[in-house]
Amino acid sequence: QVQLVESGGGLVQAGGSLRLSCAASGAIFSIVTMGWGRQAPGKRRELVATVSSGGSTWYTDSVKGRFTISRDNTKNTVYLQMNSLKPEDTAVYYCYVRTDNLGSSWGQGTQVTVSA
Repeated sequence: QVQLVESGGGLVQAGGSLRLSCAASGAIFSIVTMGWGRQAPGKRRELVATVSSGGSTWYTDSVKGRFTISRDNTKNTVYLQMNSLKPEDTAVYYCYVRTDNLGSSWGQGTQVTVSA
């Protein structure tokens, strides 16, 4: 089992910034992909951003130019820098990890609330 610890969520005003962090631990041999998903009230969870072990990144269209995902492979940690936040970004943000030997896991989530 992979353990994921997320931090950095909170309440911010529209236009503000937050930086989310997620540290993975456990008997991990190698992490293939790390990323972030989010789920707003009344909506299904959607994938927001991913980064591969080689550094390739992907973003959903609604956050391009505003969010930046990064990864520290030596610490098994992924970050999500969120700038120019909008009320529609309000959601519970979940860390995602896919490993070569322990499968895939989602974190417990951290709340991000953006006020108008």
